[in-house]
Amino acid sequence: MSLLKLLTRALYLAALATGVAMPLSSIDIDTNSPRVDLGYSIYRGVRLEAGVDQFLGMRYAQAPLGDLRFRAPRQPEGKVEEQDASQFGPICVGTGQQPGPGIDEDCLFVNVFRPSNATPASKLPVLVYIQGGGYATNANSNYNGTEIIRSSGGNIVLVNFNYRVGVLGFLASEMVRQDGDLNVGLLDQRLLLLWVQEHISKFGGDPGHVVIQGPSAGGGSVSHHLAAYGGNAKDKLFVGAVLESPFWPTLRTVPEMEFQYQRLLGLTGCSSVSCLREMNTSALQAASYGSIFPEAKPSDPTPLWYWLPTIDNKLIPDQLYTAFATGRFAAVPMLVGHTTNEGSYFAYNASNASQVSAFLRTNYPHLTNAQLEDINQHYTPMDPVPNHAAFFPSASAAYGDATFTCPANDIAGAVARFLSRERVWSYRYNVLDPETVAGGLGVPHTFETSAIFGPGQAGSAPASYYTTNAPIVPVTMGYWVSFMRSLNPNTYKEHGSPTWKPWGNFQGRQLRLQTNNTAMEEVPDWQVGKCLLWKHLARTMEI
Repeated sequence: MSLLKLLTRALYLAALATGVAMPLSSIDIDTNSPRVDLGYSIYRGVRLEAGVDQFLGMRYAQAPLGDLRFRAPRQPEGKVEEQDASQFGPICVGTGQQPGPGIDEDCLFVNVFRPSNATPASKLPVLVYIQGGGYATNANSNYNGTEIIRSSGGNIVLVNFNYRVGVLGFLASEMVRQDGDLNVGLLDQRLLLLWVQEHISKFGGDPGHVVIQGPSAGGGSVSHHLAAYGGNAKDKLFVGAVLESPFWPTLRTVPEMEFQYQRLLGLTGCSSVSCLREMNTSALQAASYGSIFPEAKPSDPTPLWYWLPTIDNKLIPDQLYTAFATGRFAAVPMLVGHTTNEGSYFAYNASNASQVSAFLRTNYPHLTNAQLEDINQHYTPMDPVPNHAAFFPSASAAYGDATFTCPANDIAGAVARFLSRERVWSYRYNVLDPETVAGGLGVPHTFETSAIFGPGQAGSAPASYYTTNAPIVPVTMGYWVSFMRSLNPNTYKEHGSPTWKPWGNFQGRQLRLQTNNTAMEEVPDWQVGKCLLWKHLARTMEI
């Protein structure tokens, strides 16, 4: 192998280790680069030596610019000559960000990873990965699907993509409803799922076997697609769902979110949606920073999340707790779960109970003093953790339960009730990493991602995933790949892995994923009690 080829291959492997797919030089790829004709364009992908084809940065919608800003996405139009699909397209500009290299308002791009031997007749199961980021950023962009495809034995097609976030994805007002569309970030996702139905067979995928997966706000997005249109969506876009730490923040009505629109007009000097459309992206982004909710106290800090999905009485007709409690969701097989310390990335470093209350009131401003006192009684001082104040563990546990853990458990219970107790599997990810534990974070939010995609395929992975925690990777990936292929995590699980029993009865059981100690466990009584508290408060908190 020539020195040039060695250097090129080293650069490619270095990029792969950071979770970034990149094109190889012509000497490292098949001279017959794979091509796919989508009707509106022919895309030329890259054939990797790993036996995987990647098609990157393909348009799935028109550029959402000019008059298309704040509107539902439009399908690509026109016939474009053959285009290179060896590079990721820019991700969508988010809250606190400005356009620059690799980030832009023109961002509605999709990536497809497939086995190199796939043909339109292959009809392989399809995974559509919806990234998270709190609806504020594209935080899980450009993950590499190579290891998942290899782990599946070449039996999966993987799709990931960008969608609009922040002010460009979730501006809410009656004026926007009249001269645009609400929740366009979620509508981007719906159009992508329709794109999959129309085009994925050309990559060797089966449009009749699509599983949607997402972490955090990606899991929240999956929740919204399950509950879309009151569970009566005309388009059957998927047959299974994977929700990792599903993010259920406050979900308000358009009138309640009108203050954001009025505030944005004041900060920009505009008086209409059309004026906002005429602004350049940088100026609009500069004016889209968050503030406290009107109901909060002036002394309260800014909430963690500002631009969020809104009840629009169409795509989103009600809060998620209500949708799942009443069976108004697509009842498909699901895999759902959470980590042990969901709130540790987000919680205020509280020194006393009053600071815990202020932190919760900031994010859920309708909570009364009596309700906050009740919450504090459920989250009394806990064992201290390194580098944090005395009440940080309480704030972390309360926020993590309210926003991620209990929504995950509620979904599992709803599927068991309205579909089957045998068609939903729950997990608790409890893989201890020395660095995160030493930092006082425990097993933090979405810590399972590197085990699902493989270390280095989803951004940088903790060092322990290459050493002491390496054994958990094939176990975790095996369960996920099995569910994607068969809608059951046990069918193709890693040899020797425990059988993952379904949720079962009311209280529920879950698989504890832990290095060299993976096993089934009952959802503990104390967790059930705390989740009942949050479910009781859900209407007040608008979840």
